[in-house]
Amino acid sequence: MARPATPGGMLPWLGLALIILIVDQFTKALILGAYQLGDSTTVTSFFNIVRAHNTGAAFSFLAAASGWQRWLFTAIGVGATVFIVWMLRSHAGQKLFCFSLACILGGAIGNVLDRLMHGYVVDFLQVHWNNRWYFPAFNVADSAITVGAACLILDELLRVRRAR
Repeated sequence: MARPATPGGMLPWLGLALIILIVDQFTKALILGAYQLGDSTTVTSFFNIVRAHNTGAAFSFLAAASGWQRWLFTAIGVGATVFIVWMLRSHAGQKLFCFSLACILGGAIGNVLDRLMHGYVVDFLQVHWNNRWYFPAFNVADSAITVGAACLILDELLRVRRAR
């Protein structure tokens, strides 16, 4: 059950989202300053740093569209931000739930800022297997969104278990 919002109840969660946003934007600025599009550095036998631009969504969904997708994904990110802040305010006492939302919030804002500033999302983390299978490049924001989504699933599983 949601606990009533307290004035500072959502501040720690907004602080976490801000930290994620800062780390995301800082790492992207480093990549933009040090790499040209397509440049790559091998870190391990399965991990590279690479500069990639994603005009689409996850896994480059709609990346080949004519440009309208920039505004669609920006609008979705802004809408998600408003919804998440409202949920944080309503459920500030639910730690795992709010941790999840804060991770998603920080990542969503990071990617929205990229779309507004550059017209694309800067991706730079690349995992591969045997130099043949390459997972699409991603960034800190994407990682935070993924962790947040996984924690939301865990939170729901725990909630259902407690209800039994």
